[in-house]
Amino acid sequence: MTNRMLPEHALPSWRRAVLKVGSNLLAADGGGLTPQYAEALAAFITASHAANREVVLVSSGAVAAGRALLRERTAVGPELAARQALAALGQAPMIALWQRLSERPVAQVLLTHDDLRNRRRYLNARATLRELLTLGVLPVVNENDTVAVDELKLGDNDNLAAIVAALVDADLLLIASDVDALYNADPRRDASAQPIGHVPQLTPQIIAMAGGSGTHVGTGGMRTKLQAAEKAAAAGIPTAIFSGRNADTVKRLEADCLRGTLIDVSGNRMQARKYWLRHAPSGSGRVTIDAGAVRALAGGRASLLPGGILEVTGEFHRGDLVDILDAGDRPVARGLCQYGAAEVRRVAGRHSRDIATVLGYSYGAEIVHRDDLATLIDSHTGEQEA
Repeated sequence: MTNRMLPEHALPSWRRAVLKVGSNLLAADGGGLTPQYAEALAAFITASHAANREVVLVSSGAVAAGRALLRERTAVGPELAARQALAALGQAPMIALWQRLSERPVAQVLLTHDDLRNRRRYLNARATLRELLTLGVLPVVNENDTVAVDELKLGDNDNLAAIVAALVDADLLLIASDVDALYNADPRRDASAQPIGHVPQLTPQIIAMAGGSGTHVGTGGMRTKLQAAEKAAAAGIPTAIFSGRNADTVKRLEADCLRGTLIDVSGNRMQARKYWLRHAPSGSGRVTIDAGAVRALAGGRASLLPGGILEVTGEFHRGDLVDILDAGDRPVARGLCQYGAAEVRRVAGRHSRDIATVLGYSYGAEIVHRDDLATLIDSHTGEQEA
């Protein structure tokens, strides 16, 4: 995108990576799908396979492909319905493009909000992706825009890629962009903007450098890439951001050399289950707890008991992911509830020993067991974690 020279540095050691490719690389200049930039990225995937490495591809482009096929027609109906129709129309040519460029069979995997919110479906998706990799197949993942609704959409494929990276226990998240790196200012508007080659840790100052989407084709800008990097870092996965439009840059990846921005991991790797609990899309269930319960959960070693529950809002079933809030509506924790919403309402404020008496049965003394709970506040300061 720019003429600025980027320093080259080594990629972290990796055996399995998730590569995210955006619409701006597959639908150049807002038109239909083109292999112009995809060819170099496919060659990188082939080289990775030859080196006994595994790659999961998260690819945008379906909506852009569908729009190009109907370029001379006017979409009818609500905006969401039109986008869903375009996504359905464009999935086939998008997958066909990658199959044409791939030496291995390509498998399409469409994920939805519910696939990542429901623990059982989350684990099923992970098992499927891992089996595809074992079979030597190239999985191509995308959000299922055809059935997703706005309030349940994952939002963008940058964040989806980070979730998939944790899903398959990847060692590295690679984000191919039309921007060659993170800059300290918008390089499209500021000639003095300088690239940042290495980010040891994401801070609010670093995140503030990110802007919005660069064109009308894509839905995610640098901000979503940093959000994705933050999610990946929470799972112990570093992120590399680079230009997918520069064939030399992509070629250098084969030698584990990055011309772009490497966002490192700080701290220890979070347990996969705790990571999922913290970052999976939430449903409508909310449980409000009192100050004593907030203090207990902040320690990270306590379960949520019925005595600390003040209010239950929304509907959820046993095993669903719920958000846990304090009396001021501040997020405190997230966890898998052992009881449904109606059951929790009936036992709220009571002692655990009363559960069987009130309900006529018991699934245990805890509403959310500590093994199924991830805290969102710091145990020492009581402040919400980033």
